[in-house]
Amino acid sequence: MPRPMTETVAILGATDNRDRFAYRAMLALVEHGHKVLPINPFHDEIDGTQCFKDLAACTVEIDTITVYVSPGILRELVKDIVAAKPGRVILNPGTEDQGVISQIREVGIKVQRACTLVLLSSNQYMPSNL
Repeated sequence: MPRPMTETVAILGATDNRDRFAYRAMLALVEHGHKVLPINPFHDEIDGTQCFKDLAACTVEIDTITVYVSPGILRELVKDIVAAKPGRVILNPGTEDQGVISQIREVGIKVQRACTLVLLSSNQYMPSNL
């Protein structure tokens, strides 16, 4: 069976708190062969993986941004998301904001309202270019 395509995934709101979904998603993404780019201005690294202060600090192409920040914080990051030009943004439960969704879709970026962990565990996580 061919191996599914892997992606470079920025985790907006990454954390070293093992009880948080963002941390669990980081582990699951790595287990599924994806390259993760944790984004959090308060960490230099998470479990040995370099953490970036913001999306602008990422110098590689980002396929997907999975969001684990509140709508209030997310609204402040829309310009950074648009500038990163990901193929898709996954808004995990509790992060959704209709204004943000509209702004991101307006520039041609796909928005998916879903739980990254559920997508991965149910084999529904598809590459952003499909």
